[in-house]
Amino acid sequence: MCSPTDVRPLQKTIRRKLWNRFRRSPTKPAEPLPDAVPPLPRQEELRSFIRSLDVADYKARRYLEVHLDRLAITASLAPPPQKTGRALELGTYMHIPPALQHIHGYAEVRGAYFGPLGQSEQKQASIAGKTVFECRVDLFNAEKDRYPYQDATFDCVLACEIFEHFLHDPMHMLAETNRILDRGGYLVLTTPNAASATAVARTLDMSGNPQFYSKYTHPSGAYAESEVGHMREYTPKELTQALDAAGFEIEHLFTKVAPSYRAHEWILGLLGELGFPTHLRGEQMYCLARKVTTVQDRYPRFLYE
Repeated sequence: MCSPTDVRPLQKTIRRKLWNRFRRSPTKPAEPLPDAVPPLPRQEELRSFIRSLDVADYKARRYLEVHLDRLAITASLAPPPQKTGRALELGTYMHIPPALQHIHGYAEVRGAYFGPLGQSEQKQASIAGKTVFECRVDLFNAEKDRYPYQDATFDCVLACEIFEHFLHDPMHMLAETNRILDRGGYLVLTTPNAASATAVARTLDMSGNPQFYSKYTHPSGAYAESEVGHMREYTPKELTQALDAAGFEIEHLFTKVAPSYRAHEWILGLLGELGFPTHLRGEQMYCLARKVTTVQDRYPRFLYE
């Protein structure tokens, strides 16, 4: 154990470096150590296709434009069809499923969304008013219900921006995904990064909550009863631990800076000066993981008390 006097020189050094960094405005943001981003050869094709989809109104169009890069990267991570020719998107907004069929060539694509177990809805996607895709969207609780699919049904399951919303049992989703994936099947998972440059900067300068998104749904909102905010965000190490416990092997894990979040990139230079990692510091995590075995640890200790 170190005595308080042992750490004082280090504390002074850190305070000095922080002060020097805060009191000046760098003319050029520090360059992070680049993440190992895999080739995404169909990203622009997918981006163009997703953008061409009809949407309900101005708000839906604005959402699509803001998230277009994330959607295109996510869809690019999805591998081509394998044994079953089937794919599933959990929590679908019907942006990615049409692309999985038209661009990737999946024979059958399903969607899932929160709702009463046993019910489903028929959904369509159109371009310039012409229907180009139809699928069933199954309703269930992704962290409680047994998913309404047989074992080894899908080649690929996508879980985009839902992992951080689970209130009680996030490993349930990973365990059920393992069950419904064929052996060697893939999980594409995206979620905010709790160790991002923005999170570190907000903690140090106390400018806001370190979570990428920490607001509650307004009680008067249209989705107040069904929408849950970000219950828990994850670091890259935690995501790796959870996927390993669920029987997955990560093939690609990388981060990207979210739109309009470059104001905190100054923290990367400070982290480098202090000897901390500067890679995997983007606000958005992207992961492609392959099912290699059954669930190994249903309740990993880092996640459950």
